[in-house]
Amino acid sequence: MRHVDSFEIQPPTPSSHNGVPRLAWARASRRVSRWHRPYTLLLLLLDFGAAALASWIAIQLFDQAASGFTEAENDPTWFHTVSFVLLPLGWVVILWSNRAYDRRYLGLGPEEFKRVMRAAVTVAASVSFLAFATVTQLSRYTVGTALLGAAVLILFGRMVARFALHGVRRRAGQAAHRMVLVGTLPECLEVYAAVTRNPAAGLVPVAIHVTDGYAAVRGIETPVPVYAGRDVLALVREVGGDTIAVCGSASSEPGELRRLAWQLEGSGVDLVVAPQLTDIAGPRVHIRPIEGLPLLHVEEPTLSGPALLMKNLMDRVAAGLGLLVLAPVFLAIAVAIRISDPGPVFFRQPRVGHEGRTFRVWKFRTMYVDAEDRLASLVDQNETDGMLFKMKEDPRVFPVGRFLRASSMDELPQLINVLWGEMSLVGPRPLPADDGDFLGDVRRRLLVRPGMTGLWQVSGRSDLSWDEAVRLDLYYVDNWSLAYDLSILWRTVGVVLARKGAY
Repeated sequence: MRHVDSFEIQPPTPSSHNGVPRLAWARASRRVSRWHRPYTLLLLLLDFGAAALASWIAIQLFDQAASGFTEAENDPTWFHTVSFVLLPLGWVVILWSNRAYDRRYLGLGPEEFKRVMRAAVTVAASVSFLAFATVTQLSRYTVGTALLGAAVLILFGRMVARFALHGVRRRAGQAAHRMVLVGTLPECLEVYAAVTRNPAAGLVPVAIHVTDGYAAVRGIETPVPVYAGRDVLALVREVGGDTIAVCGSASSEPGELRRLAWQLEGSGVDLVVAPQLTDIAGPRVHIRPIEGLPLLHVEEPTLSGPALLMKNLMDRVAAGLGLLVLAPVFLAIAVAIRISDPGPVFFRQPRVGHEGRTFRVWKFRTMYVDAEDRLASLVDQNETDGMLFKMKEDPRVFPVGRFLRASSMDELPQLINVLWGEMSLVGPRPLPADDGDFLGDVRRRLLVRPGMTGLWQVSGRSDLSWDEAVRLDLYYVDNWSLAYDLSILWRTVGVVLARKGAY
């Protein structure tokens, strides 16, 4: 990241908009940010094609596919029109009505996929109602296959499109929102750090407009240019931005945010507000408008109840099945370890688990038997901070062990810990028990069971700093859900295959 030291103060330019002198229909013909237009068109084509493909698959699978269309045997035109045109078009219309093409939900988060599932339920209900109303005896297997297949194919197509979008954002820096951050410098820098952690989010800060502390900002190096005393809309146009992000207390003055929203009317510039509420997921935050005042209601983390019981059941069942299926793999790995270095196959080490209880973790041994004795001579070469010792080229690791670490196969025996209820499939990473007490915020990660994988693994693993790893673990504790666990498990597959941060 290129650091610049830019600070410019100009007399504030009075705004020409106060919410009144504007024609009712004088809005921008299109928004400044336009990356979503071709992307939405691509999704429309993919969704229509997925629904048509699902209909074709159902027709090929079942001989009675045309039942209910009395003229289909002699003239299949109407049947094919319904199957390959009207039904896919109905999918697109219902997806649109469910706001599955809304640019706010595209490219990030689960909301896009939730809306696809709601549309799928609506399509199924609509087809059932039409069949009932017209007394049409449709082939239930054909209809079910077509609808379920369309839902699966649409979700798959959107996942592929999102993957491609993220690739474009990471590699080319395109298809992103260019943001101007407004607020005090510390607040803006905090938002800058948050939005730049994940380039796939498509948020690129290009400038900071400070609202307070002008003198203190002088001479401070910042990742983007800093301005003060400028007309915000004029500054956005000058730096080529398309979004204004109001950070923290910048909107604390009564009416200031409303006047800024008035000023942006018809400009095509988006306005977002980043409150001083970090590391809290969307499902825990709800807006309660009271007399024009939008109150953010933050729910407590869900650390008990039916969802937790379901998580425990899923962990035990998956661990049991995993151990049965992977038994031949375990045997092959055990033989490779014994050939590489005589000694125990498994490595057992005390770790701190749920509510501070200590347990012994199961892992395949990847180091020579005298690894602990050689640790003292390597401490100065530690490449990470915090409680763990990590080296990219650790001489204590034998060749087979290096492969096991790179592929994460050394952690497969932790399924035993999951089966015994000491660990979970997803959770904070288990830390050694001999590193002293967990003080301060770090203790909060003990509220849930440690996991075989987690946010730390899908976000960089050993490449992360200690503070960043703790932040991710605490975020998971405060915001976990079954859907989030499944998302992390899915992301783990890609991270393991890519061998990112594994050493």
